[in-house]
Amino acid sequence: MKKLMILIMAVAIGVAFYEQSKPEKNVYLMVIALIVFMYGMMRLSAKTPSKNQDKEDNNVE
Repeated sequence: MKKLMILIMAVAIGVAFYEQSKPEKNVYLMVIALIVFMYGMMRLSAKTPSKNQDKEDNNVE
């Protein structure tokens, strides 16, 4: 699933960069590509543990 999400994000950024280089830019396509990329980053970073997680666990005790 993680590899698929990274692939989808790479395609979205590729589409956004390609669309940016055209003389007539399609703003809606760029916005959709940006939303897909940000959603993918949110999904991938949600699984990353916090640096402060150990400190929070010690404060509870």
